[in-house]
Amino acid sequence: MEECCSTKPKKEHDHNHEGHDHDHSHEIGDKSTFQMFLPAIISFALLLIGIALDYYIKPDWFTGWIRLVWYLIAYIPVGLPVLKEAYESIVHGDVFSEFFLMGIATVGAFAIGEYPEGVAVMLFYSVGEVFQGMAVTRAKRNIKSLLDQRPDEVTIIKDGKPETIKAEKVNIGEIIQLKSGDKLGLDGELLSETASFNTAALTGESKPDTKTKGETVLAGMINLNTISQVKVTTAYKDSKLSKILELVQNATAQKAPTELFIRKFAKVYTPIVVFLAVGITLLPYFFVEDYQFRDWLYRALIFLVISCPCALVISIPLGYFGGIGAGSRNGILFKGSNFLDVLANIQNVVMDKTGTMTEGVFKVQEVDFKSEFDKNEILKFVNALESKSSHPVATAIHEYVGEIDHSIQLENVEEIGGHGLKAIINGKELLVGNFKLLDKFNINYDIKPENIVYTLIAVAYDKKFVGYLTIADSIKPDAQLTIKKLKSLKVKTTMLSGDKTSVVKYVADQLGIQNAYGDLLPEDKVNKVKEIKAKNQTVAFVGDGVNDAPVIALSDVGIAMGGLGSDATIETADVVIQDDMPSKIPMAINIGKQTKKIVWQNIILAFAVKAVVLILGAGGLATMWEAVFADVGVALLAILNAIRIQKMKF
Repeated sequence: MEECCSTKPKKEHDHNHEGHDHDHSHEIGDKSTFQMFLPAIISFALLLIGIALDYYIKPDWFTGWIRLVWYLIAYIPVGLPVLKEAYESIVHGDVFSEFFLMGIATVGAFAIGEYPEGVAVMLFYSVGEVFQGMAVTRAKRNIKSLLDQRPDEVTIIKDGKPETIKAEKVNIGEIIQLKSGDKLGLDGELLSETASFNTAALTGESKPDTKTKGETVLAGMINLNTISQVKVTTAYKDSKLSKILELVQNATAQKAPTELFIRKFAKVYTPIVVFLAVGITLLPYFFVEDYQFRDWLYRALIFLVISCPCALVISIPLGYFGGIGAGSRNGILFKGSNFLDVLANIQNVVMDKTGTMTEGVFKVQEVDFKSEFDKNEILKFVNALESKSSHPVATAIHEYVGEIDHSIQLENVEEIGGHGLKAIINGKELLVGNFKLLDKFNINYDIKPENIVYTLIAVAYDKKFVGYLTIADSIKPDAQLTIKKLKSLKVKTTMLSGDKTSVVKYVADQLGIQNAYGDLLPEDKVNKVKEIKAKNQTVAFVGDGVNDAPVIALSDVGIAMGGLGSDATIETADVVIQDDMPSKIPMAINIGKQTKKIVWQNIILAFAVKAVVLILGAGGLATMWEAVFADVGVALLAILNAIRIQKMKF
């Protein structure tokens, strides 16, 4: 049952037992509830009739082989599948599986004439299996329905006429037509001049996003205005949304340490239990005067039923799966249950500034150029050069200056990492970036950049300092609440940014962030995170996941904001926040803490109940019925506790 929550497709001969694969959830998903419970219903009806004949009606003919055959027929619908699983486990090298435990316990009950109890144990075990499978299937479906925003069908233009086909059959290069209210099924390039889209399903952002001709549009976006056309650029299975779906559905492939420990524990624990059962049966012969083999065998069989580890090996993965589902419902994508565990113990959240705690939407506040330069001409040069960059600063300058003058000839354009841009215009060198760029090219300037709070864009032309533009970015509405919540969780906060130190300190002070460092290159951020980790602190880094990839890789958990922005974000980060809201950071930590709490509740419940009933069983004070409760009852209680996390509000 260890693989009950696995999202990996079950291979026909994949029985390597990190546990014998026991993923029936896909089979269960294809059956009606009645079909799932039909074998148990048949067994239950025959068992009730058998008990009535045994203890109430008591006909003379219901004895001997007739009685045995009756209970065997009652046993077969629920027992045969389990015995088959036990056989397959043994064939593939996993002798001591839970199927083997239940098999020998129930066959042993028949061997000593306890037919009703043998049937009852297997019946309740099978019912528990169905409930477990249903819980897993439900968890998977919840996650898929939360994330899968793709329509099943799309309208394409074929020979000038609209035609509706299945979304997965659309080829790259085909043209999709979207009416008002239609949802896009595949990633593509907008062919219409402009179109407004509702992206709430992807990012949680409610305001419409207007795209222009040639821009990328993603699967899951809803067309808001007139008919629009989109040229498909990515196959259905390769869209960003498909990749995210795949990541989350395969999230349990990354096992949490607790889960891995329980799997290893079950592999050692189960054979020990079998040998103890043999000991309970045979050893009393040497110490007990009135030794009765049948009595001690019965105690050993009870011991086997109680010791079945199914409560642990199903409820723990299901608990983590519930945590992943709770995250998905809130727009947080965990790539594995191990990251839930790490987040639960996080001590320091290190964050980028731009686009993480601030909007990343810059506006030019002031232009301070020296009088000997033609301000309009230089601004046109700067605008033309910045058009070669995708940085938010470039967008701010473009919005301030206006249309790009394409008559300007740019030569030898070069982006200098962490500094800015350089080009040759009219045979003269143009530098646009931070003041470190000017230092690098030995350009003298007569101001003190550290005295100005706003972000500064320095400009130099023909080896002379021209002046600067000041650019400001607004803090996200929920940024202050984020830091407050992190403090309440006793998590330290640190801000690292390539922006100038005065700006970074100003934003950090506004938000209440404890430590802030500016003027950092990517390698400086890496060194800062190494310093924090050297103090034995568990670190989560929150950034955009692309230029912060080295820091994300170094941190214990990498969290990316705006997960649908790029493939690099999805690939690099361990946790993706879909809607850019920093308040999801403490929420993710809280989901991790609650998941871990529920998992440990289940571990303690299972061990405590089993320990008590094991002792009672070995001492002859518990019957098969108590054993059934200790096994199936505890498993069901643990499952109900595990799925509770999916209902929680964070």
